[in-house]
Amino acid sequence: MSITYLKDVEVRNKRLLVRVDYNVPMNQGVIKEDSRIRASLPTLKLALERGAALVLCSHMGRPKGQIVPELSLRPIARRLSELLGLDVAMAPDCVGPEVQAMAEALEPGQILLLENLRFHAGETKNDPDFSAQLAKLGNVFVSDAFGTAHRAHASNVGVAKLIPVCCAGLLMQKEWEYLGKALADPKRPFVAVSGGAKVSGKLELLNNLLEKVDRMIIGGAMANTFIKAQGFDVGSSLVEDDLLDTARTVLAKAKERGTALYLPVDFVYADDLKSERADGVCPFQNIPAGKMVLDIGPATQALFAEVLAGAGTVVWNGPMGAFENPAFASGSMHVAASVAESAAVSIVGGGDTDAMLHASGMADKVSFISTGGGAFLEFMEGKDLPAFKALKECAA
Repeated sequence: MSITYLKDVEVRNKRLLVRVDYNVPMNQGVIKEDSRIRASLPTLKLALERGAALVLCSHMGRPKGQIVPELSLRPIARRLSELLGLDVAMAPDCVGPEVQAMAEALEPGQILLLENLRFHAGETKNDPDFSAQLAKLGNVFVSDAFGTAHRAHASNVGVAKLIPVCCAGLLMQKEWEYLGKALADPKRPFVAVSGGAKVSGKLELLNNLLEKVDRMIIGGAMANTFIKAQGFDVGSSLVEDDLLDTARTVLAKAKERGTALYLPVDFVYADDLKSERADGVCPFQNIPAGKMVLDIGPATQALFAEVLAGAGTVVWNGPMGAFENPAFASGSMHVAASVAESAAVSIVGGGDTDAMLHASGMADKVSFISTGGGAFLEFMEGKDLPAFKALKECAA
């Protein structure tokens, strides 16, 4: 089944219910980072240029069905007005007679932002009644919130069953095309880079990608479990002892498939995460007792750079170390530079990886940065995300 895109839908004089992702970091009503708001602008501008009126809906945080003033979307409406140079009206709620009247009064070129969807428990429960109330606010549904695409909620699944015309916005289209192509028809060699803290959160990802990639790099604290699984001591480093057998299975699967799997060959170590400087560098076979490995070492940086140099496609999720501490950021920054300098189609996903890439100043040198964390992982695990499934079924 295929997905219909916004660019292919007639929207003139139509009222579009657009599911956006404005779940941005806030502090006392001040937006700390607005990249998700900016990511929605191409879709909004295209719809406005083509003569539509827009009703925007989003969640913020986890109010669990309660009204939490600190999680109001009012600051979003003000920021969106600045970015678009247009007045963005703010609704007092996301459903109800008053909100419906505001939506129905919209003229082409006007925008209404609904209040936080999760102030109602019906949003996360995909409640039919809540979905029906939302669906009354538009006659075309535009799904453009990849960050929640892995959740079957009212605003991305429920309404798609009730509004006859459904489509993906430009952001969702880009995610679908980049991620889908990476898995279905990658330019080879296809290299996966997986980092972060835990193997447990990445097992399905590793197993799915092992079926598709030519090379796999594993770094970050999750590499410790693989090192220990091969019989080496990892000192006081973060490790998942209950997954040692699982790590051995992953290593065996890679060998059986002929997939080249690369682990760190040396580490930067210190007493703990709060250490202001590294104590030294050690080979993976000789991690000092009582010490914690917190970054990949220089030999590993060179090895991973070599693996990435000839790649055709790179998919990267998870940093190589405790990059939040400048003393242990070198490995992640070095991998970022290697990915940026590569001629490969480079796809990066996950909040930590995204943050690290922006901190490195190399975000504009990768092909695509996914706007999803959990959604990115589940897509890469080979799952059919509920929001995409709803769009396919609507198109059918």
